[in-house]
Amino acid sequence: MDNKLKNKIKDTVRYLAVDILESVENEGAYSNLLLNKVILSEKLSPKDAGLLTEIVYGVIQRKMTLDYGLSSYIKDPKKQLSWLNNLLRVSAYQMVYLTKIPDHAVLFDAVEIAKVKGHAGIASYVNGVLRNVQRNGLRDWKTISNAKKRISVGASMPKWLVAYFIERIGIEETEKMAFSLLEGPFVSLRLQSNEISREEAIGLLKAEGYDAVASPVSHVGIRIHGGKIVDSPLFKDGMLTIQDESSQLVAPVGELEKDFLVLDSCAAPGGKTTHMASYLSASENGKVIALDMYEHKISLINQNAERLHVSDRIETHVLDAKEAVHAFAPESFDVIYVDAPCSGLGLMRRKPEIKYVKNAQDFLDLHQEQLLILDSVSSLLKKGGRLVYSTCTLTKEENQMTVQTFIGNHAEFAIVPIHSDYLDKKSFTPEGFVQIYPHDYGTDGFFISCMVKR
Repeated sequence: MDNKLKNKIKDTVRYLAVDILESVENEGAYSNLLLNKVILSEKLSPKDAGLLTEIVYGVIQRKMTLDYGLSSYIKDPKKQLSWLNNLLRVSAYQMVYLTKIPDHAVLFDAVEIAKVKGHAGIASYVNGVLRNVQRNGLRDWKTISNAKKRISVGASMPKWLVAYFIERIGIEETEKMAFSLLEGPFVSLRLQSNEISREEAIGLLKAEGYDAVASPVSHVGIRIHGGKIVDSPLFKDGMLTIQDESSQLVAPVGELEKDFLVLDSCAAPGGKTTHMASYLSASENGKVIALDMYEHKISLINQNAERLHVSDRIETHVLDAKEAVHAFAPESFDVIYVDAPCSGLGLMRRKPEIKYVKNAQDFLDLHQEQLLILDSVSSLLKKGGRLVYSTCTLTKEENQMTVQTFIGNHAEFAIVPIHSDYLDKKSFTPEGFVQIYPHDYGTDGFFISCMVKR
């Protein structure tokens, strides 16, 4: 193959998809960040960017399903080169799940990519496997008799994780949750400005051509399907920001008043920080102290604060939350938020690679990290002040167990049950915590608890 043709193949969406999947699988790259980087560096058209995004997320979301489906035509995928497995997944995904793409286009690119990355023999093998898929389809996971394995393969979720959730929420809810993660996410917005109502904002978005509806979860939330919201004047003017609806529930739990001094101990990228700031008044000395360990993440908070016109109420510091106890005076904050580092299992719809890389030991390790942060900030809270602890995960070790252990070690703190007119009763635990699963409302999974210092 001449160099001109090789370079042409390397510029195709399918070739780029294989390379991205290789980096995610073998180098631990984050799919969303790498996708954005490639789309910009390759200067892809909106159409190609959309297809690349669909293929990459689709293959990651359904990796185990695709591998099972291809197993009828592949003797030992573990002995195959990694790029070859990803090429077959990319091709099979398009042939089975993207019905508008003609098979001949998929087959042609797959064979040419195999020639560039391998040789003529591998190209012939790829052609043979995909011709079988074209004739007979993928092996049907629905015929698996064992329920755990069927959910695991069908929803592409590791079997140990399926078993973990079955033990916690039962097989029926686990199945609903696991398959809900295969549904495409919508874009969630939060109304930042008090100058217009949510209904007015939705009306303006519809006039701009967006398919916008009110959130069923947050009173300041809006959902849109399709469209590039960053192009909207409402977004550019700082009236709206992108933030998942479940995380929009965190700031109100603090019951903030205009003159409060607030600590947001794990603040980046600033969605919750700017929401907190919207309740405060700079003229009344209300302020959020926002912490993060990394300078580049602090820059994101500052950028968000500037765009949303709340930079006069936000003060940022590059600081590990575990060191906060040494940086601020005891009992100096009215409310403290800890949106703790966690396994992120609530984000599996938007970051599907998470489900393949986490293990049960991670939950316990993070539990210890979370306790260290809570211990550090607890002495900084005024008596009568609220400590709001939240995560974007679904594990008892990082949620209920962390709060209960902290309470057990700090008799001066008591749990305050959370109330919401928007959430279904299933979203509240017996202790008064909020636990949202991805299939409950189509949002990220999220946990929120509130404690008061006596």
